[in-house]
Amino acid sequence: MTVDLANKKALRKKRLVTISLFALMVAIAIILIFPYVFMVSKSLMNSVEVINPIVQLFPKKPQFTNYVDLFTEADYLKATMNSIIVVTFNIIVVPLSASLIAFSFAKLEWKGKKFMFAFMMSTMMLPGIVTQIPLYVMYSKIGWLDTLKPLMIPNLFGGGAIYIFLLRQFMRAIPKDLEEAAKIDGAGTFRIYWQIILPLCKPVLIYIIVTVFIANWGDYYGPLVFMSSSEAPRTLPYLIFLQSTDVNAAANMVHMRMAGSVFLTIVPIILFSIFQKHLIEGIVMTGIK
Repeated sequence: MTVDLANKKALRKKRLVTISLFALMVAIAIILIFPYVFMVSKSLMNSVEVINPIVQLFPKKPQFTNYVDLFTEADYLKATMNSIIVVTFNIIVVPLSASLIAFSFAKLEWKGKKFMFAFMMSTMMLPGIVTQIPLYVMYSKIGWLDTLKPLMIPNLFGGGAIYIFLLRQFMRAIPKDLEEAAKIDGAGTFRIYWQIILPLCKPVLIYIIVTVFIANWGDYYGPLVFMSSSEAPRTLPYLIFLQSTDVNAAANMVHMRMAGSVFLTIVPIILFSIFQKHLIEGIVMTGIK
């Protein structure tokens, strides 16, 4: 009898703790998601409702035309196309260039390989602000300012040490028996890389592609540094930032900026939802191997 009472008390206590934790997590989730819901609500309002000093949580009449205007209004359409160009270029170039460099570090033997790899990894300790001024001066001298080139061409060299490191670690765990069998069949170095090694790196490649997409899709700081002319091509995040600092546009286009901001967040959310399993798998497999 005493044992049954003790078990019931323990069970009640466990249930109470579980309910309390669940309620706490729900409360935290509501607090964290509220700003995003508020932004979505504002994106469905007209400009008068958005700038109304009286806080209005929901639109009187949802203005879905805000999203239509986002793709028909000239400046926003051009900015969206520029963002798509930059993102498409980088999600193709970064995985390919990083995998080529990683293949060299992981599977090929050449003099000074260890030193070069250590030197490359040391660049990860440099804050981006340190290289900002030298890059600006260099791009200015070669005529790249006020163009999309600074956002694209440098990524032909791997896109960053972290991507090369992840791929190199993954490739090192691939058995050499596969390479030796391919060599016996007459495959050259590039064919081994392209047809054997690269397909096996699919999990980490998906992680890199999604990461590169998110980093470039929402980037406004890069264009802000390298584009100052009014005639320079603008990406969507950069255009939204510029209009938020413009007194006239701040009042007239605020509903468009809200719609643009929601659009900028929707695409990464969809990508993350689709590739969530692959993202986790890529990191876990890289760490284990």
